[in-house]
Amino acid sequence: MNTSGVTLRLLDKADKEILKLPRTVKGAFFDFQHKFKANPHTTGLKLQQLKGDSRLWSARVSDDYRALLLRLADDDWLIVSVKHRKDVYDRLSYAVNQVTGGIEYVDLEVVEESVLRRLPAPPSAPAAAPEPVKPEELFADWSDTQLSDLGVAEPLLPVIRTLTTEDQLLGLIEYAPQLTGEVLLALFDGKSFDDVLDQVTTPVAAAEPVDPEDFQAAAERPATVVTTSDETLREALEGGDFGRWKVFLHPTQAKLVERRYSGPARVGGGPGTGKTIVALHRVRHLVQQLPPGRDKPVLLTTYNKNLAADLRSRLLELGGEELVARVDVSHVDQLALRIVREAEPGSGKQAIDDSQAVREWRALLDELGEEGWDPEFLHDEWTQVILGQAVATRTDYFRARRAGRGRNITRGERAEIWQLAERFTQRLDRLGRQTWDQVAERAARLEIGREQRILSIARQREEAGGLDNIHLQDGSGGWLRYRYRHIIVDEAQDLRPAHWKMLRAMAPRQADDLFLVGDTHQRIYKNQVTLGSLGINIRGRSSKLSLSYRTTRQILRSALDVLGETSYDDLDGADETLAGYRSVLSGRVPAGHPFADWAAEREGIAALIKQWDEDPESRIPHEQIAICVPTNQMATEVAYTLSLRGIRPVEIRSDGPNGSEGVHIGTMFRFKGLEYQRMIIAGVADGLVPREAVSRLRITDPVRYRHEMQRARSLLFVAATRARDSMDVFWHGTPSPFLGPALTSSC
Repeated sequence: MNTSGVTLRLLDKADKEILKLPRTVKGAFFDFQHKFKANPHTTGLKLQQLKGDSRLWSARVSDDYRALLLRLADDDWLIVSVKHRKDVYDRLSYAVNQVTGGIEYVDLEVVEESVLRRLPAPPSAPAAAPEPVKPEELFADWSDTQLSDLGVAEPLLPVIRTLTTEDQLLGLIEYAPQLTGEVLLALFDGKSFDDVLDQVTTPVAAAEPVDPEDFQAAAERPATVVTTSDETLREALEGGDFGRWKVFLHPTQAKLVERRYSGPARVGGGPGTGKTIVALHRVRHLVQQLPPGRDKPVLLTTYNKNLAADLRSRLLELGGEELVARVDVSHVDQLALRIVREAEPGSGKQAIDDSQAVREWRALLDELGEEGWDPEFLHDEWTQVILGQAVATRTDYFRARRAGRGRNITRGERAEIWQLAERFTQRLDRLGRQTWDQVAERAARLEIGREQRILSIARQREEAGGLDNIHLQDGSGGWLRYRYRHIIVDEAQDLRPAHWKMLRAMAPRQADDLFLVGDTHQRIYKNQVTLGSLGINIRGRSSKLSLSYRTTRQILRSALDVLGETSYDDLDGADETLAGYRSVLSGRVPAGHPFADWAAEREGIAALIKQWDEDPESRIPHEQIAICVPTNQMATEVAYTLSLRGIRPVEIRSDGPNGSEGVHIGTMFRFKGLEYQRMIIAGVADGLVPREAVSRLRITDPVRYRHEMQRARSLLFVAATRARDSMDVFWHGTPSPFLGPALTSSC
């Protein structure tokens, strides 16, 4: 326990250095920080001020390693680096960034060495060599003042002026402060000064004037990423992972978490930008504002049980049982089913998914001898128009809007569809089944009715001068109230219209009521909604995250190629873009692997994994390798091939991996919300991605064709952005039209 009152913090870059230290030095560092907190001036620590510097000090960690610390105040210290005692200490730079107000530390020696290692090899000179052409500087178009105004660390400006290749730039960014890296990459990618200022710099700028000499104030700002937790440090040293999502929020994310919103708010952003992390921290922030109690006034929900289980696990890591005890974590269909069963306790209907429902539509059409209707079209019409708009009568259906449904239908065809829909619901009733759309629609009706009763009671209370009338309550002896005070929704783009109606009715319409995170570029289901039409107004309360913490720049480029020029909505009727979406991570360029047929492709997948296993430098645990394919049958066949080659496969099911050790295999749908060091995307061939049936819609139903093509692109985009370090794409025959030329021409 620290009784001396000494505060010891760890700077962002220092934690990464510590993870690379030998195990014995990690142990020594853990002991060091306890001794330092007890008494920094203990003789064995050899605390001493570096020559010529009033703030920078060194202290002994072990015989060979030293901690470099900034003295912020008398008893307030910040570890900025852990270095070998033989390293050069006279080219260290630290300062308060004038834009963000955060503390930045740079080892110029290390940065320059990293850049020099990436110098292009000189060409072999001919006998009479021409005068060499001076390579063009990458940032010659921007002055030092402009770069500083964008937040670039000023000590790095001379090094930046020497950069001529992307590889050198990535070498500098590896050791540069984060904002410097983000700014330089955005400029390198072709963004204008104003765009970088707006998208990268302004969101992290300090709200108040910055005093460059006040290091203690700088250490408290979000831009100075530090941790002081002994427990976090112990987990890092033992497990090799700082669990950064638990201790670190980018300043942009922190503002979104802590802001007070006057109504529903939405946070968008590409894959890996931390939307779910923002949602989890938002839950914790809201719970911390609650009065004491044992109820669960906060709902955290998402679209399937696998993701809901993951959210609960991560929330437990973030705040323990004390936090989880105040939160209802439930996937949205489970929540809807609970509402319905609460109102209809005797109902024992089995809930079926969309694929089962389409099979029932097909069976009904076969029994009736109807050959003019497509079962998938009828199912979509029933779920998106009839159930989606809560259409109760034939007359209402004649008047219902069918925006985005594509194929125009006549009044006579509407009459036929209505009759078929009635026959279909009767069939499900007879079989004791119901679709999840029916469950959601019924739950929405029940919750809207409950909200109307609550509002009616409130009006009558107001008319009665604030007195309650017990006869207006729910009859169960309890007072009727909203189920939740705050609702947080993850993967918002995949919820049905009825889900939104249900959720809107579950919380009072007040500040901080609904908080949604999602990305419509990752919509893999057919649930396109306009929130404003469902009573959820997010205008003026929408924000976007643009920095990816998961995917490398190389993978990101290939993933964005998949989306092409297709436009996506923002859940409220306007277009959504990934403008400014970027990564400061670097890795291997994605590789394409063409094969003659599916059997050869499967053998190629097994051979690649074997190749990784045989190389000590590329070998990783098999559970960090994933293979995703277009169909369940293909997943089964890949698993069989791997088993024959001595590689253990683990199937990804609806509730997660079916096992702990082995290569994870599943359809593209199964990988939503997951991430892996290495991703193999297989079967990416024309006719499979997109399906051949989608191509046939091009003539018969152009609007539906566009929607299905967009959904297929989104599915491949989701798969591609699950990769952290590397991505390999396999196909047989003709590659998918979604693959960019950089990938298909690289093999």
